[in-house]
Amino acid sequence: MPVSPNELLSIAVAAAEDKKAMNLVALDLKEISMIADYFVICHGNSDTQVQAIVTEVRKRAQEAGVNIRGIEGMNSARWVLMDLGDVVVHVFHRDEREFYNIERLWSDAKVVENV
Repeated sequence: MPVSPNELLSIAVAAAEDKKAMNLVALDLKEISMIADYFVICHGNSDTQVQAIVTEVRKRAQEAGVNIRGIEGMNSARWVLMDLGDVVVHVFHRDEREFYNIERLWSDAKVVENV
């Protein structure tokens, strides 16, 4: 049985939180974009933490039977983009998150509460 977008969002958020992702925000894009239903945005304080967050999200998504469409940026671990289909996960290094501030770019999106 396929994983719903809401379930996938919960899986990604829980995995990131378990690896102590910082300042985690989930944005609902359903009304404003065809890219994905949700963005998950968070950061780690080191390259190692960024990689650990991504690895955990990937592991849990795969365990749920999700086909991961792509992961970009894992080697440098400064901004890793994970395409899980209905959910796109952005894991930044702290410095890059402040610089790119993608929450501002998607300010029309609603923040998902209580994920």
